[in-house]
Amino acid sequence: MIKSNILALDASTEALSIVLHFEGQTFHHFEECPQQHSQKILPLVDELLNKAQCKLKDLDVIGFGQGPGSFTGVRISVAIAQGLAYSANLPLVGVSTLAIMAQQAFEQNGSTCVYPAIDARMGEIYFANYQLNNTKMELVNQECVIKPELLTADFISVNNEQAVAVGTGFKTYPDALNNFSNIQIITEITLPDARYMLNHVDDAFLNGNVVKASDAQPKYVRDTVTWKKLPGRE
Repeated sequence: MIKSNILALDASTEALSIVLHFEGQTFHHFEECPQQHSQKILPLVDELLNKAQCKLKDLDVIGFGQGPGSFTGVRISVAIAQGLAYSANLPLVGVSTLAIMAQQAFEQNGSTCVYPAIDARMGEIYFANYQLNNTKMELVNQECVIKPELLTADFISVNNEQAVAVGTGFKTYPDALNNFSNIQIITEITLPDARYMLNHVDDAFLNGNVVKASDAQPKYVRDTVTWKKLPGRE
């Protein structure tokens, strides 16, 4: 049960999603609108606030999708969240887009071991393993960017535990998991939806794991380590 009054948003991928949980009611918007996020996001925030008959200053915390995803989309998520937080003097909680999809797999299907992946372009995916801890999906090891053909037992458990895979990474590369009979691809979950940030944001806020607007950071995952694989790149 969500105890805090929360606005959460994500624009890190092709999807734009916003959720408002206020005094026990939840108001939500999700759509795929590539390259339209910056025009649509603030009017949609206002629309949800009006529906809930509340103002930003009535909330406890703002959550944002901090990536990985498209560089532009991640920056939009962070910048909009920072602007809203500054205007209402609210704390922020960043949530991984991969964690959001893993949480959706648990809340919708009861999945307790999830491998989310987002298409990172250039023949790679953003990839991670999340497992259930109480009611929240938590990261195992670390998130990475990897070529799907390199997914081996180093990254994926080969024991008999039944697991699921979600996200555009496995929509683009459906054969990447052919060697793992214990994993089922859930095709209904392809992009992060802010509705499934609420559990993470609520837990972080109640435990004091928040940041000031000035300290909000994106999580690109693709960094200089990736590029060092290419000749001549630093």
